[in-house]
Amino acid sequence: MDKYERLKKIGEGSFGAIISLSFSSESGCLYIVMDYCEGGDLFKKINNQRGTLFSEEQILDWFVQICLALKHVHDRKILHRDIKSQNIFLTKDGTIQLGDFGIARVLNSTVELARTCIGTPYYLSPEICENKPYNNKSDIWALGCVLYEMCTLKHAFEAGNMKNLVLKIIRGSYPPVSVHYSQDLRSLLAQLFKRNPRERPSVSAILDKPFLARRIHKFLSPQVMHANRHLWQCDESVRCL
Repeated sequence: MDKYERLKKIGEGSFGAIISLSFSSESGCLYIVMDYCEGGDLFKKINNQRGTLFSEEQILDWFVQICLALKHVHDRKILHRDIKSQNIFLTKDGTIQLGDFGIARVLNSTVELARTCIGTPYYLSPEICENKPYNNKSDIWALGCVLYEMCTLKHAFEAGNMKNLVLKIIRGSYPPVSVHYSQDLRSLLAQLFKRNPRERPSVSAILDKPFLARRIHKFLSPQVMHANRHLWQCDESVRCL
């Protein structure tokens, strides 16, 4: 921490805390240093629209960046488990960063699945509502929730109480997205919201879709794309239900 100067507190999470560790070198505490994202989070960005829809161009540019970040995670057999607009941050130039891996889980083997039901209720998948294991396709459902928010400025699944929210999620019942957006985009949303996790595409399959694939070069250098070309195949070792 000698390299950093404490200026002021700029925010805190709902369950944020400093974890005391006996082996750490500074005052027995673990410090997590992250990039400063001047643009705030996507949730605030959406709320600031005050009903004015984003252009499809903007939505797809953000969505591709989120998918690239999630692919990096899933390729390493890590589940994020708390994808939501509040955990997607924007830098000063509008670049997306996926953050808050506080409840991320590494899959140590192909048969181990995370069973803990954690996350913001609006983003819970049907399998979690039915007390089934969390897996990489549960992250994909939450990704769909974020994409829906960007398109409508609202949550896909909302209700006055938890029971009714769970019923809506299990039924996969959500208001349609405006026909102002392309059929490609609306069709993708329907795939992300498949109730059966096996029917949801992997993040690699999402990025393979032509209307998204052609945007990737905007966010990755040619060197990075060439070096990681072998990763563009779906990683079947991260199992789904």
